[in-house]
Amino acid sequence: MAGLFQRMRAIFSAKADKALDKLEDPRETLDYSYSKQLELLQQVRRGVAEVATSRKRVELQATALNTQLDKLTVSAKRALEANREDLAREALTRKSGLQQQLAELQTQHAALQAEEERLVRASQQLQARVDAFRTRKETIKATYTAAEAQTKISEAFSGLGQELGDVGQAIQRAEDKTAQLQARAAAVDELLASGALDDPSGLGQDDITRELDALASGSQVDSELAALKASLTGGAEPKGELPAGTFEQPPAPGVPAQQAESGENLR
Repeated sequence: MAGLFQRMRAIFSAKADKALDKLEDPRETLDYSYSKQLELLQQVRRGVAEVATSRKRVELQATALNTQLDKLTVSAKRALEANREDLAREALTRKSGLQQQLAELQTQHAALQAEEERLVRASQQLQARVDAFRTRKETIKATYTAAEAQTKISEAFSGLGQELGDVGQAIQRAEDKTAQLQARAAAVDELLASGALDDPSGLGQDDITRELDALASGSQVDSELAALKASLTGGAEPKGELPAGTFEQPPAPGVPAQQAESGENLR
């Protein structure tokens, strides 16, 4: 059971790391690290300022003690001049106590000064490292941005190439269909021109061909009609009928067929 839990924890950790890796932006991480380094640098600088303030305070105290020491020295000298050895001794005793305080202040001042110098060096080193990190950070960010843009361009070209491939296939299919339709239309035109196929609309014939076809059809009908009448009348051709194989003069345009026949009989 423990092994199963460890395996599940490992799987969840791997999934979480993968998800975080997708969400993480190296540029944001670098900016965050730079801001933290700046905060650390500010803390060191505040430390330097605090140590320098303490050192300056000790210096002022030492200056004040030196002033008091000078005054006690003058007071002891005046007391001796006035034959007041007791006052001179008292002044020198106080001077001795102040000298001890001054020595302690000098020791403290030396320690503060050393600490201040150490913090100043650390601040300078940290400043140099922060500046170097900033330069490196900007270089990495620029490189990452360029790589990201290149990746997007490559992906765009990849998608565009696929789309162009689909378009090319569609164009090829359209051209093939167009060529097939053109070939079919040309074949039909050739068959119509050769007479292998009848043109039901008659659009493929000119006016002379249509007129000749109409005359031939009318002559055939007249011949069959005359033969039929001859068989009914015992072989004699009816009056006004033409022998088979001859063409009858068509009536003039606009004159009915009956009027044309009556005029022919009058003549």
